This record gives sequence, C-alpha cells and structure tokens, in this order.
Amino acid sequence: MRWNIPNSLTMLRIVLIPIFVGLFYLPAGTLTAHESNLFATLVFALAAVTDWLDGYLARRLNQTSAFGAFLDPVADKLMVAAALIVLVEFERVGAIVALIIIGREIAISALREWMAGVGSGSSVAVAAIGKVKTALQMAAILFLLYSDPVGALNVHFVGTLLIYVAAFLTLLSMAYYLRAAWPQIIARDGG
Repeated sequence: MRWNIPNSLTMLRIVLIPIFVGLFYLPAGTLTAHESNLFATLVFALAAVTDWLDGYLARRLNQTSAFGAFLDPVADKLMVAAALIVLVEFERVGAIVALIIIGREIAISALREWMAGVGSGSSVAVAAIGKVKTALQMAAILFLLYSDPVGALNVHFVGTLLIYVAAFLTLLSMAYYLRAAWPQIIARDGG
C-alpha cells in the first residue's frame, strides 16, 4: 500500500472521531454547552470537507487505491454513526431516525460488498438519490450538533426537519439499491 494525500485525509477523519465525541464529554466547566456545540460542529464540518477533498484529490492526482476505496466509506460511516449516537444521547435526534440511517448504511455496504463479490458491483454504484440523501444528512447533522439559535433562525428545528427528510430519502435510496440488486439476488438464490 502506497500512502498518499487522499488516504492521509481519510485517516485524519478517523482520528477526528474521538476528538469530536470527546468535546461533549469534557469535565464540567471546561467548555460551556455553546462552546461544545460550536467546536463539535466545526470538527464535524472539517471531517465533511476532508471527505469531499480526499475523493477530489484522489481523482485529480490520480492517487486512487484499493485501500482508499475501502477506508473512505468506513471513515464516513463511523463519523456519521458517532454523530448520530451523540445526538441521540443528547436528545436531539430520535433513536428510530438514527437506527434507520445507521441500519441503511450497514445494509447497503453489505449489499455492495456482496454485489462486487458476484461481479455486479456497478449495479449498486452511488446514485443521485444517495448523493442528495448524504448532502441533506450532513447538513442536518451540522445543524443538530450546533443546535443553538442564530438570530431568528431556529437551528434545531431546521436540523430536525432536514434529518427527517434525510431519513425518508435513506429509506427511498435503500429501496432503489435493493431494486437494482434484486435480479442478482433472485438469480443467486435460485428462485
């Protein structure tokens, strides 16, 4: 494995996870609730930017690798799962919404792995609905992490609305990917 800039950015995202989570669990009095929200939001935003940047640089610098292709989605899913678990604990997201989003990520990752193993990985490649779902999900998480009002803007309400839309799109995109994979599932099952 050759280490490169995109893989380094992906590893940075993984290193940011305990820092991100730790900001909410510092000893009392270390940070105010507002400061915890702000710094955690900034760390999550940095992770989101590195997610976009590592993919861009991998293509631009021709530094794609099998290791990067494996590690990048793992880092993404770990960061999103960590954020959702923290948001559930602080009662900013319902457990059902978090379960839908995390469960879909696990199921679709397993489906993609299986489809690649049977030589049909391209039929479950990332679709437009998945990209829209991800964008809304990331925006929702950022709003819910910050959660404090900004002027007249009720940040928590906007984040809640966005996370519900993202959860709906999560289910819709899962149905899309399952539908795309269904012929292979039936063919391999003998049914």
